[in-house]
Amino acid sequence: MKNRHSLFVASCISLITTSMVFAIRGDIEPALSAAFHLTKEQMGAIWSPAFWAFTIAIFICGALVDVLGMKKLHALSSIGYIVGVLMVFLAPRPDGPVDNIFGHPGTLMLYGGFMIMGLSQGIVEGVINPLVASLYNTEKTHKLNVLHAWWPGGMVIGGLLAFALTQVNASWQIKLGLILIPAAIYLVMSLTQPYPQTERVAQNVPTGEMWRQALNPLFLVLFVCMWLTAASELGPDQWFPSIMKSLTGLEGILFLVYTAGLMFVLRFFAGPVVHRLSPFGLLAGCSVLTAAGLYWLGSLKEGSPAIMAFAAATVFGIGKTYYWPTMLGITAEQFPRGGALLMNLMGGAGMLAVAVALPWIGKMFENAGAGAAMQYVAILPAILIVVFGGLYAYFQSRGGYQAVRLATDEPVPAADL
Repeated sequence: MKNRHSLFVASCISLITTSMVFAIRGDIEPALSAAFHLTKEQMGAIWSPAFWAFTIAIFICGALVDVLGMKKLHALSSIGYIVGVLMVFLAPRPDGPVDNIFGHPGTLMLYGGFMIMGLSQGIVEGVINPLVASLYNTEKTHKLNVLHAWWPGGMVIGGLLAFALTQVNASWQIKLGLILIPAAIYLVMSLTQPYPQTERVAQNVPTGEMWRQALNPLFLVLFVCMWLTAASELGPDQWFPSIMKSLTGLEGILFLVYTAGLMFVLRFFAGPVVHRLSPFGLLAGCSVLTAAGLYWLGSLKEGSPAIMAFAAATVFGIGKTYYWPTMLGITAEQFPRGGALLMNLMGGAGMLAVAVALPWIGKMFENAGAGAAMQYVAILPAILIVVFGGLYAYFQSRGGYQAVRLATDEPVPAADL
């Protein structure tokens, strides 16, 4: 369709918004915890609904995206970001520590604001992944990697802006308010563009067949793996500014920006890498680097040379680069009849894993130290080395990895939904 580039740009901006929330939320954690008298574990619990809500939203989108249309849902996600940020702004602060985050209106509003932003994050993923798979149905894994380059791209933007504002002693409210800018931009873009039908609907694949694809044994294995890949990538990322400052004494947000920059560059070159290694070979290699990087980060001590800290962060940053988009790409390529449902189930599994991991990492950080927290998380990608290595060998024994095609490779028609 003629406007597919405009829709791709709108999708990228909405993902930038999503990752700016992620980066800025991590940067303002110390100030927010101090303002509301919260422990690390309580802060993790307040962040968790962002990921639980993401899961709920993306699961629901799997069923609703074909009914309501991608246009309405995309616009709704932007409105959610705006409402969520305003709720956090307006939350009254407690006078001292709170025993229960649900027992004070201020911490309850924090919980609700981050939950609404989480719903928006889920809706964004629930729309843009099937949208891009439909617009570029002959190069799904490559285009999904390019799209998801803007996840780290948004973290670089959000992280650098947050760092710059820190240097001028700007408040956490100003930093969080930055999220409103891209949210407003893609709201206007989504309201002024026609959107297509999803690939499954355009190809007349029955809804019952879409649901049956969820029971495919390979999909179930991938569904479990998504829990581990997401927890390995996004769990440490959300705590990265605080943990790296604790481990090195340097500004932690700079490490998040650095690893995000690596991911941004590498994801743009995903096509040739995937072609050479195959998706499962790529994921196995990523798991080796992620496990090694997390373990190395966990061995750092305060006062460790900055070059060593950045070297460990480099290994971790390269390792986690291809996890999320390649998992989605494999799902889109192996199960095109599963449509938006299967892609959204995968995304939901990923964020559900992070919701579980965040309080656990926060508790480990508080009780055992930042290093121990990183090394415990390293167990997850170590498990994935075996699983992805086995899947790579399985596909090689069958002649190599091949994408499954529907009846036609023609771009899907516009529906202006």
